[in-house]
Amino acid sequence: MEKGQYMSKEQLVEKYGKIPWISPYEKVVAMTDGEFIELHEFHARGKCIGGSAWETYHYPRVSDLIVSGRREGARNIFILKKGKAELNLIPGIAGAGIESAEVGDDFIEITYAGLAGGGIAATVCRGLADGVDGVEILSLGGGSELGKARIKLKKYSKVVIGVDDTDSSEGGATWALVNEIGHKIEEMSFGHYLSHSIVQLYTKTPDKTTNCVSISAVFATDNTEKLVSEFKKLLEKNTYSDETAMAVFKKIISDSGLVEYAKNVKSRVVSIKEAYSIAERYGVQLIPITGERGIIGALASIAFADNPDEAVKVYA
Repeated sequence: MEKGQYMSKEQLVEKYGKIPWISPYEKVVAMTDGEFIELHEFHARGKCIGGSAWETYHYPRVSDLIVSGRREGARNIFILKKGKAELNLIPGIAGAGIESAEVGDDFIEITYAGLAGGGIAATVCRGLADGVDGVEILSLGGGSELGKARIKLKKYSKVVIGVDDTDSSEGGATWALVNEIGHKIEEMSFGHYLSHSIVQLYTKTPDKTTNCVSISAVFATDNTEKLVSEFKKLLEKNTYSDETAMAVFKKIISDSGLVEYAKNVKSRVVSIKEAYSIAERYGVQLIPITGERGIIGALASIAFADNPDEAVKVYA
């Protein structure tokens, strides 16, 4: 089969569906900002935490294309460089990896290779996932054999939205409101709602609610403008605060200066003027909704969108 001659999910099921050791991945989503690719793989049946742990351990060690890899539950999240890599696969030590990552006009192609069970994950199991538009089985794998496959995914853009200051003494909960807005955005088919982080801010700031946190939400979308517009409308409609604001970021990796700003917001009082300066420097759009004070925490939450365990820590 030549490159580009993909099998559909229906063809995969017809050919391999009765094999008892095929366990389909739930969903695969890929985004790019033109420089990097971010890949979210919801592992087999959404329950296979062990498989996700195995892959996020092995893949970055095996493939030079992988900038970083982490696990959230039974989900792999990889940041990839574009290009091709030579994989030196060794049973038990370097069992599987990503061989190539390519971006087309409206698609992203990822080629996987793995030994034994790692090869089966690389081929049919991923090919059966929602979000996979086609799979080319180069070799099936299983037993002691090499498995290799190329999958075709829809090309999405990454959008990180930060929010702060939506509640008051009368009501509200920013973490829950953002989560519900994200859920609604996905229901309305404006994008895939991928993750949610709660960012602890400076606990001694004089202008704070009880727990003093901001929130970031990550989306994959093919219509950034519409997604941001709908998010803004829902936020404005449901906030309790006169100082609500949001921030929008479209890159895969946060700049180090943005991370440093976010650490400062967790450690000391930061001014609105400083927030505007940092946002302009690193390409973050700030959107006051009912006021400006919320832009400080909304901007800080952007840098912790991909690190929820660090985000919740108290710095000062």
